[in-house]
Amino acid sequence: MRRPPFEVPPGYPLAGYRTGAFLGAGAWGSVYAAEGPDGTPVAVKLLGPARSSPGQRRTVAQMAAGELRFSRRADHPHLIRTLAVVTVDDPDHPELDGAVALVMERAARSLQDLLAVARPGRAVPGAERILAGVCAGLTHMHRAGWVHGDLKPANILLMPDGTAKIADFGLTAELEGTHAYAPPLGSPDHVPPEWWSERTGARGVAVRPSADVWAFGVIAHQLLTGGLHPFLGATARARSLAAQAYARGAAPLRLDQALPSRWRPVVAACLAPDREERARTDLAALVARAGTRPAARRRVLRAGLGVLACAAVLLALTGGPEPGGQSSQSGQSGQSGRGGPGDHHAAPLPGAIPPGSDVPVAYQGMVEDAARRCPEPEVTPVLLAAMLKAESGFDPSAARPETGEYGIAMWTPAVFEAWAKAASHPGPKSYLDPGDAIAAMGNYVCWLDQQLKRQGFTRDLPALVAAAYRTSDKTVTAAGGVPERVRPHVDRVLRYLADYGG
Repeated sequence: MRRPPFEVPPGYPLAGYRTGAFLGAGAWGSVYAAEGPDGTPVAVKLLGPARSSPGQRRTVAQMAAGELRFSRRADHPHLIRTLAVVTVDDPDHPELDGAVALVMERAARSLQDLLAVARPGRAVPGAERILAGVCAGLTHMHRAGWVHGDLKPANILLMPDGTAKIADFGLTAELEGTHAYAPPLGSPDHVPPEWWSERTGARGVAVRPSADVWAFGVIAHQLLTGGLHPFLGATARARSLAAQAYARGAAPLRLDQALPSRWRPVVAACLAPDREERARTDLAALVARAGTRPAARRRVLRAGLGVLACAAVLLALTGGPEPGGQSSQSGQSGQSGRGGPGDHHAAPLPGAIPPGSDVPVAYQGMVEDAARRCPEPEVTPVLLAAMLKAESGFDPSAARPETGEYGIAMWTPAVFEAWAKAASHPGPKSYLDPGDAIAAMGNYVCWLDQQLKRQGFTRDLPALVAAAYRTSDKTVTAAGGVPERVRPHVDRVLRYLADYGG
């Protein structure tokens, strides 16, 4: 968990509430648990302490006022309510003086937390119910004349009863005709391709409901495939470039095989490259058709679309099981955990680890997950397995002190830190932990593959990637191929790769 940018003393009073445990931190501030005089649990988001620049303080104040104004005018069961906004006036605590505090409903966790522990290729628990709730909240916002502007997993909260609620309305703006204006902020993984070419004027950048529709499509793909982004790449920048190439018509839309067939039209429509086409998308109708059983779908059609359709999805998903005893939710089997009879299993990956191989069973799932997160066809489970075998013989206690490399993937600790975001759980990561090390390795190998392709390499990529992992992409580029000093190592990787059928 990220450390708070500034500490709040336990029991500190804010707008009639008293703060408690630190919950998390973001780019603009931190969130703390708090309780009201009657014990009502809330969350307090503190933004922009006094050390911020005047311009930052103005932006924070505008965002906070916007959140409160929106919450009062667009109340809905699937939108987090902002209960109060105050500016801290406390010279005795200079680190807090001038901060803006927003008191909100308290959630159990965010969708980002859920995706952090998801397994690629499997829908997260309750995926369809979450999507139906987000659809209902988003449809209400748009019909009330508002654009969220920053829809992403971190801004979708799950309440203790599992209800999904959209949160963080700092960039939410009221429509003026077909668009609104907001500060030029956003999350690269969830903004539409046209966002990158929007001009920033005196009032900010133009934002439209079609941007929220795009973000919903990305989130739906992530939820239903265990966290996989529809435009995969080793970095957010690489993923945004892939989305822009698709929007220009330079690349097709490649939805992951794990995405259930009935949801593919929904995601494809949300990710239409033309924003005008997205603007005509009836999101509620699409979600209703994808998420309801046949009988419930007929009721939706008779009742009409819009918010009622999203509500019908929720009703259907909370009803009894379909004939046959299995839930209709992808990734759910009527019980918690994975592996039940109703689980949605991903299609086999190209280059899957063959049965009977010497790859330890405990690491096979980790290797396959790491490969699935990369869109490059050369980065297969067997390539990663061959590299791991050449690096350490699958020994998580391996060490090469003379070069400072350790663990199953032979990470140099400082280098590992740059790629550890690929690990599959929140909090601190360790290069000695096989799960963390393999996840980070997959992310780095994917990036190396993409870098080498940008330099014009098109052949022998598995060998070049293995060489770059031992040296660097720049070293391979300068050598025009595999450097002679790592040739024995690369030959070993290729021999293991052939043994695995790759």
